Amino acid sequence: MNKSLVKDIATRLEQILLPLGAITIALVLFGLFCALLGTNPFDVYGSIYKAGFGRWTSFQNSLLRAAPLMLCSLCTILPAQVGLIVIGNEGALIMGALSATIIGLSLNCISAGGAQLGMALAGLVGGGLWIGLIGLMKTKRGVNETIAGLLLNYLAIALLNFLVEGPLRDPASLNHPASYPIIDSHMLADLPGMRVHVGIIYGLAACLLSAWFIYRTPMGFSARITGGNLRAAQIVGLPVDRLVLLFCVLGGAAAGLAGMLEVAAVHGRANDALITGYGYAGVLVAFVARQNPIGAILVSILLGGILASGGILQRAHQLPDATVLIFQGLVFLCVLWSESFYGRLQPLLQQLIQGSGSPKIKTQPSAVGD
Repeated sequence: MNKSLVKDIATRLEQILLPLGAITIALVLFGLFCALLGTNPFDVYGSIYKAGFGRWTSFQNSLLRAAPLMLCSLCTILPAQVGLIVIGNEGALIMGALSATIIGLSLNCISAGGAQLGMALAGLVGGGLWIGLIGLMKTKRGVNETIAGLLLNYLAIALLNFLVEGPLRDPASLNHPASYPIIDSHMLADLPGMRVHVGIIYGLAACLLSAWFIYRTPMGFSARITGGNLRAAQIVGLPVDRLVLLFCVLGGAAAGLAGMLEVAAVHGRANDALITGYGYAGVLVAFVARQNPIGAILVSILLGGILASGGILQRAHQLPDATVLIFQGLVFLCVLWSESFYGRLQPLLQQLIQGSGSPKIKTQPSAVGD
């Protein structure tokens, strides 16, 4: 078998096996945690499956949570193409939600379609500018994008609290400060015959479009060169700063759209319920999917099912509702740990692939003189 083909197959196998191995180890560790709490781990696994995927209604709950996860994961995946590790997803979601709320409240007099389009554009712009600020600080001042994103998350949360407790506060929200509500006619509808809003279509479309943009366009190719070797990109004259800024804005826009969906399809207003952790979970999705938008679709559905099981774990096993967050954290740690093994398994995989190739036919040596 051709050596380059063997190496390519081994690389792809490694990219599949290592995340699966990391998740398996996380499952074992989570099972030990449940056992220490006096709960049968296999019963917990069964409950997670039933709550997330066991029935059609359960699967719809998983899809409901998968939609914002897909969009938030792109906030990390897209900047990663130019070599940045952005974790400001939560802040971008909140800024997108706030922008959509402000625009939605000001468009009560127009048609539902126009208001929904306006809220979507506001969410895209709000989230895009928020993460674009990270790209701007990186290119102009050399500020570390990971630290900047983390700090901007807290700034966005503080801004949310200020607005819903001040200028945007509905006087009717006494014990739970919130903004004025979006009128019912302007809310996004569920898909026909389902309890899943149209956001799942937005999430799928965004991931597919991102995959096409990254792998099928000259701009995406230039971004991957920049992320793979910054010095080489600068030598060949690629517009590195513009690429960094563009991919940060696009990633933030995706997370901002997720915030718009949370306002226009779930909560109907801005309040502290927007701080759900979807942004941080999106970082986990991006890393498990190896920064691949197509892989992010599958991982988002899987993680959406796990998040949907929090209630049943509390009711059926008397475990805290935050137990799923512990499992999420274990997966994140194991995936980060598995990063150190990339490249080490390839020699073994190449030997296995070559050994499983076409069998060698052994011929008996002919007698001398025959």
